[in-house]
Amino acid sequence: MPPQEQADLWMALRDRMKVDWHELTLQEKKAAYWIAFGPHGPRALPPPGEGMKIFWYTSIGIAVSFVLFLLIRSQARPPPATMTKEYQEATNEYLRSQNVEPISGLSSEGYKGKGQVQSAPKKKE
Repeated sequence: MPPQEQADLWMALRDRMKVDWHELTLQEKKAAYWIAFGPHGPRALPPPGEGMKIFWYTSIGIAVSFVLFLLIRSQARPPPATMTKEYQEATNEYLRSQNVEPISGLSSEGYKGKGQVQSAPKKKE
């Protein structure tokens, strides 16, 4: 139906809806319902294949971000020397010798935590 004809039909129906709804015919009630709640505008059905299109674009986005992550990661400097288990254990010993946090920390009696150790041992080259 051409847009001008649709507009004319809607205007005529809008004028008819101003009267008592009991006076409307069943066909007019159905038309008014369809205009108000039909599958158009935001309630329109999605086009076929839209779900797969979203899936593929999302997959491509994730793949590109993963490749970018790997590229940036490959160009990064090695971790600092302070991020080895041996260095962190030496830091624990130094903190104990200086009696740092004697109440609840590393130097307290019965301390069972890891202290500064958070990394794996240094890889042998």
